[in-house]
Amino acid sequence: MADVAKPANGETLRDREHRSGRRVAWPTSRQMLALLAILALASCLVFMTVGVRGNWGFVLQLRAPKLLAMIVVGHAIALSTVTLQTLAGNRILAPSIMGFDSLYILIQTLMVFLAGTALAMAIDPIALFIAETAVMVLFALTLYGKLLGGATRDLHRLLLVGVILGVFFRSTASFLQRLLDPNAFLVLQDTFYASFNTVRSDLLLIAAVLIGIVTAIFWRLVPQFDVLSLGRDTATSLGVDSTRLTRISLGLIAVLVSVSVALVGPLTFFGLLVASLAVVLVGSRRHAETILAASLIAVICLVGGQTVLERVFQFDTALGIVIEFFGGIAFIAIILKRGFT
Repeated sequence: MADVAKPANGETLRDREHRSGRRVAWPTSRQMLALLAILALASCLVFMTVGVRGNWGFVLQLRAPKLLAMIVVGHAIALSTVTLQTLAGNRILAPSIMGFDSLYILIQTLMVFLAGTALAMAIDPIALFIAETAVMVLFALTLYGKLLGGATRDLHRLLLVGVILGVFFRSTASFLQRLLDPNAFLVLQDTFYASFNTVRSDLLLIAAVLIGIVTAIFWRLVPQFDVLSLGRDTATSLGVDSTRLTRISLGLIAVLVSVSVALVGPLTFFGLLVASLAVVLVGSRRHAETILAASLIAVICLVGGQTVLERVFQFDTALGIVIEFFGGIAFIAIILKRGFT
């Protein structure tokens, strides 16, 4: 029997069809994945070819790193969000709730506040990327080690503490920003939103390798996530060690989020947006299909958004601002429709 989406009230699309007396034409999960793959490929082709004049070699060298960065970051955010939502049993969560974005902004603010703009800009990008990633991963692992136990309530307590620490980090950063010179603040402000225009190829290679390794590990855990989605008690009775799976997965999620944030900057609501769209469009209970759909949707949104940003708005705004706007709307819509479950 084909997989179908099951809303929070337990009513499937087929239940709605039976109750309403009419059949809703909806593609199967594989058909929808094929359509998303075509759209993602088309977005990439348009991004690489539209408006090209002159030397193709120069254009490919300029655009290829940005395209690869959007694919890598989009996949990392999609994978981390889908798996975190399964672990917590809640569809309104995103990894940014753990305070990674706020910690990143605090790190950037501290560098400018303590070292000054000139010295902060002179730091080796590779060293800075490794240091930022290490700090965020260490923060997450410390938090997990102190608060995470074997029960679901421990995970919920972990998420709550992450929210509180995120508010603390952002408040501290805001206080320090008020003490900065206006010119230094203008330089710092560029790091508050995700940008794919200045991604370095060497950093992109490191990020791609790390995210690829984490993806390979997660792919081996996908069957356990399918079982875990049935409930922790059911998963335990079927032989899944939910505590071990949660600890391993949260560590991997920390790596994914830390690498993506350190590479391009924070994308707070983006994971929630693509994960919700994947569940609605694909409607599959298999995590392999949901993760793939979320990754394809992320590529479509990022690449398509970057194309519109470059060709329509002429770089007048950052892609991160547009994503935050639509992601925030999606978050409010989900809350109004489903509540906090």
